[in-house]
Amino acid sequence: MSQNNFDEIIKRSLEIREKYHQLEIQQNGKEWTLEQDALAYLTDAGLVGRNIMSHEKTWTKANSREELEHKLGENIWWLIILADRTGIDIKDALENFLTKTENILK
Repeated sequence: MSQNNFDEIIKRSLEIREKYHQLEIQQNGKEWTLEQDALAYLTDAGLVGRNIMSHEKTWTKANSREELEHKLGENIWWLIILADRTGIDIKDALENFLTKTENILK
């Protein structure tokens, strides 16, 4: 994935989150807090685990591939949102992680 593509993914992710904030204001009178976003991410991360179990046939559920694909994308989206809300550049965070891990595994 090129840098420009990742920049576009981040931009689209933030635009979608803003639309969800507007829905939250309509429904609850206020935007979700950072903690609520983190809990939503953790819930979706757990659903990735459940969908992996379904994929591996250790949990019965229909359409697991479609749901797994959706939840994997949603988890990446949440990580972009959480990074943005905490003032962390997700591109730098990923680059630093990859470099550090590569150096450890040399």
